[in-house]
Amino acid sequence: MAAQPTYQSAPTPTRPLGVAILAVLVGIFGFLLVLGGALILAGIAAITFLGIPSGLAGLGGLTFGIIVLIVGLIILGLALGLWHLRMWALVLTLLFLIFELVSFGLAGNIVSFGFFFALILFIYLLAVHRHFQ
Repeated sequence: MAAQPTYQSAPTPTRPLGVAILAVLVGIFGFLLVLGGALILAGIAAITFLGIPSGLAGLGGLTFGIIVLIVGLIILGLALGLWHLRMWALVLTLLFLIFELVSFGLAGNIVSFGFFFALILFIYLLAVHRHFQ
């Protein structure tokens, strides 16, 4: 009986636990934003349909609901990119963290939990950047 040839597949990148946790948390946040945007749009549609006069029922409320929905979809896409270890997702996340660090600094909140958390997350993502494709 002839021996079967063995085929080796390309090694799959391992997903660091911290990146997996970050992807799940970002995904939950994105889902909540999508849900919130959909609820805002549904509420505005219901208010408009019932004819209740309101400051939110109008073009401003509709625009706000659409913006929240679109931002939520973008964040969900970012979470998927982090989960699949895409380099563009790492770059966008690092840019967001730089923005957060600068905004904490400009606000004078350098000695705060949020600043230190964003700094640690930034350093961690730089440390595991080799896992991203």
